[in-house]
Amino acid sequence: MAEKITPRSENYSQWYVDIVVQAQLADYSPVKGCMVIRPRGYALWEAVQSQLDAMFKETGHSNAYFPLLIPESFIHKEAEHVEGFSPELAVVTHAGGEELEESLVIRPTSETIIWSMYKKWIQSYRDLPLLINQWANVLRWEKRTRLFLRTTEFLWQEGHTAHETSEEAEEETLRMLDVYRRFVEEYMAIPVLTGRKSESEKFAGAIDTYAIEAMMQDRKALQAGTSHFLGQNFAKAFDVTYQTKEGKLDYVWATSWGVSTRLIGALIMTHSDDKGLVVPPRLAPTEVVVVPIFKNKNKTEVTDYASKLYQELKGEFKVAYDDDDANSPGWKFAEWEMRGVPVRVEIGPRDMENHKAMLVRRDTGEKEAVEIERVPSRVKELLEEIQRDLYEKALANRREHTYRFNRYSDFKTLFEEDGGFADSHWCGDPECEAAIKEDTKATIRVLPFDQEGLEGKSCIRCGKTAKYRAIFAKAY
Repeated sequence: MAEKITPRSENYSQWYVDIVVQAQLADYSPVKGCMVIRPRGYALWEAVQSQLDAMFKETGHSNAYFPLLIPESFIHKEAEHVEGFSPELAVVTHAGGEELEESLVIRPTSETIIWSMYKKWIQSYRDLPLLINQWANVLRWEKRTRLFLRTTEFLWQEGHTAHETSEEAEEETLRMLDVYRRFVEEYMAIPVLTGRKSESEKFAGAIDTYAIEAMMQDRKALQAGTSHFLGQNFAKAFDVTYQTKEGKLDYVWATSWGVSTRLIGALIMTHSDDKGLVVPPRLAPTEVVVVPIFKNKNKTEVTDYASKLYQELKGEFKVAYDDDDANSPGWKFAEWEMRGVPVRVEIGPRDMENHKAMLVRRDTGEKEAVEIERVPSRVKELLEEIQRDLYEKALANRREHTYRFNRYSDFKTLFEEDGGFADSHWCGDPECEAAIKEDTKATIRVLPFDQEGLEGKSCIRCGKTAKYRAIFAKAY
């Protein structure tokens, strides 16, 4: 119930955890750092998975599955890769009561096992491009965890593609970044910034990493998805060559890209409120709930009236019907608000007499009496309005809390106080970037694609000539 939720203004971190637990999205596992995704949380992940999977297939990708266990020697074949992931690896040394000849790593990501297979599958330019996606779980030994946002084991998808040329691979990298952008903005109603990561923030083993970054209600950034141009690094590590059209041998070019269950965390932190979860209609497992309000003397009449409307809505929407008489109407309203169902339809004796129903928006709480025959069309309109308004509200929050500074003292003050996004300039020096992080705990989230207008600009910290425009923020 709503009274179990800590207000955002008091403790944002606890508010987030309260919603995850009280809305029954996930729970803590007996294994430290892991979580149990409960049916309501998994229904959200299924909605994400279903839509994204369709978008992947529209762009020519096919699903496959690769083993959970990876020979440890594979991880060591790509130097940057092993260096980046070594602190997070879980290693199996014994199985079947015996010590293994070679230790096995529980996959932190699948580049190595997949490229070992691509060596077998790719011989000629006729085998390219190879466009494969995997829905899987991965394990990274995290020391500080938070439900959905950062857990030791999590669910995700990882795309891995092979191409004839660097141009094709780079095009694929940006194509999939845009798939993520469209999905997060159009379905999750979360506006994102896109761009390239700095060298210190890129994926281990990548030439370039691109990301979508979103602002949460507490004005911290959350990396919602990444797409990596891997060059020929993994192809060379696993000796994946192909015969070109000219009859020569060359290494293939690679990409990888992924999003995870942290998208559920992004959804919660972008849209929810002190009453509980708020779900954008396009991802809602339940779009509308019909709640008859009755007493014993009029229960049959009211429930018959409400049930008829429920059956009508059922053919067009994902709808629930709550005629439970064990709890009060107020309790049931609060419970459906906690679950984040976008539209609630209340029907009581007076509504029945007036041939109307009361429609209530989850996002704003606004109520509207509607003629019973207009309910289906009005529900459809409301769902579209809620989807649009959630996006616009989140966009307004980001715009309000994005700043440009000329003085480093003002830049530092932002991150000492309320936080937000700093749209600033940077000299490109990794030491300067590290000093900014040391001073403020803010990192470069993206180097936006729009890098025009740099002439005459200076680095926000050191004052040297700026090479990049950068978005700085504290992040999850």
